[in-house]
Amino acid sequence: MTTPDPIGGQPRRHSAGVDPLGTLRTPTDPECDVFLTGTVFLDIIFTGLDSAPVRGTETWARGMGSSPGGVANMAIALARLGLRTSLAAAFGDDHYGEYCWDALEQGEGIDLSRSRTVPGWHSPVTVSMAYDNERAMVSHGHEAPPPEGSLPACPPRTRAAVASLVPGRTEDWVAEAARQSTRIFADVGWDETGRWDLGALADLEHCEAFLPNAEEAMRYTRTSCPRAAARALADRVPLAVVTLGADGAYAVDGATGETAEVPAIAVAALDPTGAGDVFVAGFLTGTLAGWPLADRLAFAGLTAALSVQEFGGSLSAPGWVEVAAWWQYVQSCSDQDPAALRRYGFLDALLPAPTRPWPLRRAVPTIGFRRSA
Repeated sequence: MTTPDPIGGQPRRHSAGVDPLGTLRTPTDPECDVFLTGTVFLDIIFTGLDSAPVRGTETWARGMGSSPGGVANMAIALARLGLRTSLAAAFGDDHYGEYCWDALEQGEGIDLSRSRTVPGWHSPVTVSMAYDNERAMVSHGHEAPPPEGSLPACPPRTRAAVASLVPGRTEDWVAEAARQSTRIFADVGWDETGRWDLGALADLEHCEAFLPNAEEAMRYTRTSCPRAAARALADRVPLAVVTLGADGAYAVDGATGETAEVPAIAVAALDPTGAGDVFVAGFLTGTLAGWPLADRLAFAGLTAALSVQEFGGSLSAPGWVEVAAWWQYVQSCSDQDPAALRRYGFLDALLPAPTRPWPLRRAVPTIGFRRSA
């Protein structure tokens, strides 16, 4: 999978030829590894803000970029980890829509055969402002008209799918995918109703894994501890994973009773946009590859940590090249905790030989520069 150099050079390779499912593939495999559907936004990200904008004043940001956002964050994160990814989404027929389509299909190798361009419909836009390791967002958009805006009635045959659960809403494609033995991974957003009723997440019954953050998990389970929340969720879904922010992540396998907890990697965060999507992509990759639970948590946390050191929710997602460069770098640092290094020793059998030193300069997330004459 590649991302075009915005200055017009050769594409940069992220997967480095690594196929995490290579030993598992057979001639009867599904046509894709992961299926997603949702809304693609054009994200405009401002970074380097000292504080939130103040009413009545003009605030200058030290950094700015644009990239595909929304469900594109997850799609790109999965594709850069070597998974064959299919996305069904509506795209506007404006320049924003054209840019997002090209970045996903040509730049990242994502299958858009189930996506559609909607004439006369403008692309949804989100402006994200990052400061103090947090972010504030302003979005605008309208639902795409049917049939282009409708979710697919018959999802493709695939190993896994990612569903974003919404209270009170049922998506027919989720149940159909589960009937086809697709493994469903689910995340959830903030409950705007304020009810935080697990029973309102009807599609949860079809899911293999549920990955809320700590605040969401505690509110849904009426608990005061994220670990207790994970244990309560494991009664409702085979695998519950609760992200703990700077404290890492905790998981409970409801079938076996196994638990795992992995601390977060301390990084200087530039922009947290999309970090949750990258975490899900990393965890899903390890799950499909059959890794131990703790290794999956560690890998998911690592990919999320690498992503927040760049701005842009989708183009900051790391591939195997970035992971390999990071792993080589941390092993060369004399001040590293040997026990912490051992936690990531499983990477040795997965990673390609590093081709460039850490840190890497990634593609600048922007709509593009013209080639010089």
